[in-house]
Amino acid sequence: MKFAHELKETLDRESFPEHWRAAAIPYSQLKKCLKKVRQELEALGLDKETLQQLLAAHTVSPDGEPVPMASYNLDQAPSQSHSLRPCLSVFVHFQDGQAVDAALSPASRAFLQRLSGVKASPLAPRPPLPHDASQSALAPVKTSEAGLERIEVPLVFDGEFFNILQSDVDSLDALQQQEEKSMEVDIITLSEEVSAVTKPSKFSKSDLNRWREIFDLYVDAQVFFSSHELDHGSRSSTKAVQQLVWFQKEIQSRGLLSKFKMPSSRLAYTRFLQLNATLLQNLKFQEINKTAITKILKKFDKRTSLGASVSFRAAVRSQQFLAGNVAKKLCARLSQEVVSVVPRVDDYVCPICFSIAWYPVRLRCSHLFCVRCVIKLQRENKKQCAICRDDGVMEADLSNIDKDLEKFMRLYFRKETDEKQRANEIERGRELFGDEYRHSSCTVM
Repeated sequence: MKFAHELKETLDRESFPEHWRAAAIPYSQLKKCLKKVRQELEALGLDKETLQQLLAAHTVSPDGEPVPMASYNLDQAPSQSHSLRPCLSVFVHFQDGQAVDAALSPASRAFLQRLSGVKASPLAPRPPLPHDASQSALAPVKTSEAGLERIEVPLVFDGEFFNILQSDVDSLDALQQQEEKSMEVDIITLSEEVSAVTKPSKFSKSDLNRWREIFDLYVDAQVFFSSHELDHGSRSSTKAVQQLVWFQKEIQSRGLLSKFKMPSSRLAYTRFLQLNATLLQNLKFQEINKTAITKILKKFDKRTSLGASVSFRAAVRSQQFLAGNVAKKLCARLSQEVVSVVPRVDDYVCPICFSIAWYPVRLRCSHLFCVRCVIKLQRENKKQCAICRDDGVMEADLSNIDKDLEKFMRLYFRKETDEKQRANEIERGRELFGDEYRHSSCTVM
């Protein structure tokens, strides 16, 4: 299937908004323009093979330095800040009006001799050169008395091609900024909703634990980004769909939605899924348009040998669409504004026993451990912090217990702190009474 047809089918199938479709890369239009570029080059005697030879060959400057015989650059037009000015330049030695470079084929030599003798012509009006405004676009430029000339090849349709492409990238940048602003508003709204339903309550009217489990699953799913060694980095839209489906199946299999105590939690969860769906749609739209740009530039290079794939990406002014991943910034905002609203146990674990750091002992180096692990270190006369090796373990006492963090943990991790407290009591009981010790939460005096 040809890509133009594939692009159209994708835009139709994914049900992108109409203003998104209008901003998509006009691949078919660019293909037609590319055909004109190729015809224009061939009319000047610059077929693909000739250009390939010129761009690969080198001549020698009067100083003895090697100089590429041809170069193709994309510069900003000085009078039009939103336009690119392609420039195909050829450097060649002339002697008595004859091109004398041995690397030239007969066809290339004849073309350059013909072009060298052309005077400034209205056939192809172009903006003045940024660094050489006094030179005509068609006139050969003498670089030394030895006869090395720079000739700018007069082209029209390559400028049209790249300005269409630049204009569409600008439109995609503007569209992405607009979508980011819209989603940021939705993220803030969702953050407020989740904060309201996860606020700890003495009357058990809170969905804190349910939302913590939901966000733990979401972090494990790594929908848009992976931290695994084998597939580290941004995910493709196809993989993101798979991870999002896995996340939703896990929510259903655990029956978390039916466990919600507050009706507003269901609404917040629906909004959370909608945000992820919108992020996924943005990612798909970016992928298909990036693919369109890559393919049309490859086709340009294949038909002309001018190597525009690299020069266009260097010259294009895209800080949004081409430079970054559409999901990256918004996922970061989603994590900061929504997921982080619900504290996670993993952020408060003791680095020695890997369970919640209860009671939290903060050493002088500021690293945090549970009280049982600190006591064990002191008993074994281990003076150094397990993380930074600072000699502060033996100095720790009751004053090192972080009271504020202790209150925070009791408020947000009551279940986990109760379990850790019970485990500490069982371990202490076995130390005092042996392995036959049986812990009981009820004691009759």
